[in-house]
Amino acid sequence: MFKSTFKPTIVLLISLFLFSSALLADQSKQGEILKMDRIVAIVDQVVITEKELAGRIKTVTTQLEKQGTELPPPAILEKQILERMITDRLQLQLASQTGLRIDDNQLDKTIERIAGQNKMDIPTFKKALLEDGIQYRKFREDIRNEITLARLREREVDNRINITESEIDSFIAMQSASNSTDEFEISHILIRAGEDTAPEDLKKLRVKAEDALAQLQTGKDFAKISASFSDAPNALEGGGLGWKSGSQIPALFLEALKPLKAGELSSILRSPNGFHILKVTNRRGGSSPLVVGQTHVRHVLIKFSEVVSEKDALTRIVSIKERLDNGEKFEDLARQYSDDGSAKSGGDLSWVNPGDTVPEFEKIMNVLALGEISNIIKTQFGLHVIQVLERRNQDMTKEAARIKARQEIRARKSDEAFQDWVRELRDRAFVELRLEDKY
Repeated sequence: MFKSTFKPTIVLLISLFLFSSALLADQSKQGEILKMDRIVAIVDQVVITEKELAGRIKTVTTQLEKQGTELPPPAILEKQILERMITDRLQLQLASQTGLRIDDNQLDKTIERIAGQNKMDIPTFKKALLEDGIQYRKFREDIRNEITLARLREREVDNRINITESEIDSFIAMQSASNSTDEFEISHILIRAGEDTAPEDLKKLRVKAEDALAQLQTGKDFAKISASFSDAPNALEGGGLGWKSGSQIPALFLEALKPLKAGELSSILRSPNGFHILKVTNRRGGSSPLVVGQTHVRHVLIKFSEVVSEKDALTRIVSIKERLDNGEKFEDLARQYSDDGSAKSGGDLSWVNPGDTVPEFEKIMNVLALGEISNIIKTQFGLHVIQVLERRNQDMTKEAARIKARQEIRARKSDEAFQDWVRELRDRAFVELRLEDKY
């Protein structure tokens, strides 16, 4: 009787031991998984995990190394990238909530274009990505997100920017008054410090700016110092702002830049946004008159569609071409048959600048003699017959100045409005950072 009760007890103990060991092992494995996927930030409805952050750091690090940019300290790089991920997540959440989506067909076309720019077909492009350690599915979703962010910016910021003719007039007048047509290629570091920053914090930020400038003055790489110190959105890209004309640069910056030669640094500049350090990467002189070769041209267009097949459109345009060759008036046939908005004016497109028309049209237009009628031309719009009436060289300096002024005003307004919008989005959101927990 003793033996019959002892064996089950031993078996039970062994079973409990094995169960406990398995449970501990399972908990250990779970602990490892949780450690790999530890949450480093909560952004409203979603989280950012340590694994996601590590993946983004790897991607950015690879890009910076390919560019030959010296990397900032790992902790600083990690914080910079996490902040970028937070703002991206907030924007993607807003896009999703408001129904902004990029369909697969559009995404495929974009990726085909990227592959084409790299002179690859899709299978070769996939292989190249894999060789760089990038999964095609991950790359595809990253491109979808980039397109989504660009569309969101257009909708929320760019499309709301209004530029008046008086603003353009003022811009051009200011450019003339500055008596400087020089253009500057600038790199920029921003130590953000708002006007409401507490005095003790302002002092610390000023010291941080002085430290950055001191390191630059000893010859440290600007891109590395930008990545380590700057709060600007393009800090990890080296802080480059590209070429800016004198009138495009804020007065505070322009006065500091005027005496600088290529490669020289400004002193620390204080604006309502914080402390700035500028570097003149390069500079160049003013612009010369812009003379453009223009062509006065007219055409007849027959479109093809679901109603009109390409075969039917060809039959119609061939008939029109024969009538033109037999001496009928171009303007009469254009008014009667052309599917273009210019039909009411006899097909007259007035004076056309280089690049105003599609390449197939422009190529034929440029080789026609005055008065000559072209053969039938096929473009994305349909089938054309064209005739060149006149050619001239036109001074477009004033028109080009207004176009450039509009572009520069829009770029400046867009950048400022976008940064304000992102800050507002960030301020309204619930964001909990847990990055420090790992240290």
